[in-house]
Parts: sequence; C-alpha cells; structure tokens
Amino acid sequence: MEQIPVITNAKQYKVFLGSHILEELLPFIKQEIDEYTKIFILTDETVGPLHLEKLMQALKGEDIVVYTVPSGEKAKTFDVYYNCLTFALENKLDRKSLLLAFGGGAVGDLGGFVAATFLRGIRFIQIPTTILAHDSAVGGKVAINHPLGKNMIGAFYQPEAVFYDLSFINTLPKREVRSGFAEVIKHALIHDEAFYRQLQTEVPSFEFLTGNTLLHALKKGIEVKSKIVKKDEKELGIRAYLNFGHTLGHAIEAEAGYGVMAHGEAVLIGMLFALKLSKDKLGLSFNEKELIEWVGQLGYETSINKQFSPEKLLQRMLQDKKTIGQEVRFVLLKEIGKPVVVTINHDDLLMHLKQFS
Repeated sequence: MEQIPVITNAKQYKVFLGSHILEELLPFIKQEIDEYTKIFILTDETVGPLHLEKLMQALKGEDIVVYTVPSGEKAKTFDVYYNCLTFALENKLDRKSLLLAFGGGAVGDLGGFVAATFLRGIRFIQIPTTILAHDSAVGGKVAINHPLGKNMIGAFYQPEAVFYDLSFINTLPKREVRSGFAEVIKHALIHDEAFYRQLQTEVPSFEFLTGNTLLHALKKGIEVKSKIVKKDEKELGIRAYLNFGHTLGHAIEAEAGYGVMAHGEAVLIGMLFALKLSKDKLGLSFNEKELIEWVGQLGYETSINKQFSPEKLLQRMLQDKKTIGQEVRFVLLKEIGKPVVVTINHDDLLMHLKQFS
C-alpha cells in the first residue's frame, strides 16, 4: 500500500493507494476520527450493486445509513443535492457524523459538497472507484453543476483521507477507463515530459494498464496534483494549471448535455486544442501527430463533433467559472511540463475553434 501525503493550509491528510486496502478503513476511522457517530455512505446506482456489500463488510458493527444517487453527472444537480440533505436530516445525522463518498468523480464532488454544507460542515472520506477520481478525489474541490456551467456551485473542502482501492477498477467499462486516463495524460503534460513518454511506451492499449503500471500512473498523477495543491489550495495561482484542457472540455460537456460525453474524453479534445493554441501563441515545439495517433489508438475522439458550433462553444467558455471579466483564460504550454495561463481574444479564439472543428 502506498501512502501519499496531501498538504494544504486547511488540512493535511493521506491518500492510501493499493489493492484490497478497505480492511484498513475502519481501523483508520477508529484511530483518526474523534467521537464519530453515524456513518453516512453516499454511493450511486452503478457502484452500489457492484461494491457496496464489500464496503459494508469492512465497516461491520458500525451504525450506517446509505443513500444512493443516479450515476455520473446526473448526481450533481440541485435536486439530488437537496435530497441528500433531506435524507441526512431525516436520519438524524449530526456534526459528529462521518460521510463516505463511495464512487466515481461525480459522487466524490457531490458527497464532498454535501459534507461541506450539512450543519456547516461534517467530516468525510473519499473512497474513489474510478481512474478519473484519482484527480477529483484529491485536493478538496467539491461541487455540483448548474445548467449554465459545470461545477459552478461548490466549495474548497478537504477530506480526512482518501482510500483508493484499485480492486474496484477491475469492473470499469472501457469508456470510464478512457475518461480517467485522460487526466493522467494531463498530469504528465503539465508537469513531466519523462512521465508522458513513459505512458506512451507502457500503455499502447488499455490492456497494459494493469498492476504496477496502473499503480505507478495513478501514484504519479496524484503526486503531481498534491504538489500543486500544496502551493495553491484555492486556485489563486498555479492550481489553474490543473485546468489544462478543461476550458473547452467543459464547454463540450455542457453543450452535449451533462453525462452524454465522458468528462475525460471531452477534456482530451480540449487538451489537443490547447496544444494547437500553444504552438500558435507560444511556439511550443511538440510532435502533435504522435500524440493524436497514440490517443486515437486508445479510442479517443481527437476533434470536435460537427454538431457543436464554434459560436455556441465560445459562449459556453465565456460562462466558465474560470472566466474573469468575460475574458477566456486558457492554460497553454510553453514546453511540456511548463504551463502558463493566457487570455485569448474572442475573435481569435473563434477563428481557432473553426479551424479545429
């Protein structure tokens, strides 16, 4: 089992990473969580039937309540959030209650926001079950969506720990593997060219993303994020680099309708677009064709679907939470591992979107 420290101004905690580590969860709770009462498990319609019994066995003897939400982005709505709070109140949870967010990135985002706001904040632990959640479960950004934008209503709220049991990943469908691995690629591109080259070599197809290869990729991605969050917990500076590919990616997700396109698949297209902008604006020297061939081989789309008009995507980007003063801010790369934030003129951005579509 790997233990990766996450250090922020608000809290220090660990990511426990490895196979079959749920047996360590209850001893951790008993030792580290002071005077807890009920345990509130928040899971979804996909993860619950597959893995909830395993988690319940690991917590045998505890006072537990379980609430199940829709899978994916459908969980991150006002209505579902409200229903979670109602369930917590009806089951008489109190300030000593402990929430376990058990699922993928959407459950982690929702569960963290419920924990942050119920009774002005209760403790919670992230128990991610997807590759994508190696990114979303770490760093304390929790949120729900608004029809006008993704993750528009949320908070910075750190968990007590992250228990990342890789045995859950064996049940992931290929689409979810693709979605999560895009965030691993992102971490490599913004931080470490050697890591990027290693991924290309070791993962020519997802059949190779197992065992030590998977463990190393997730550990490295978590370490990259942890280093950035340590310096900038609340995205006042360099944490914005973690949004590489997300400005256009979120616009594509919103335009398609949340849950229609997998988050990582949309972000991958956003990264390819950002790399094109980086070459044009910053003179990035990068073998773009090599990347496109590799990710295409992995099953990713590498261009914007013709159904999404550049004009509508631009309007979505103007509504993005990272936009300031109606100026679209993009994370670009001067070199692999050297990101910067650049403001792009509307007309210029629209021209590049039309060329990319």
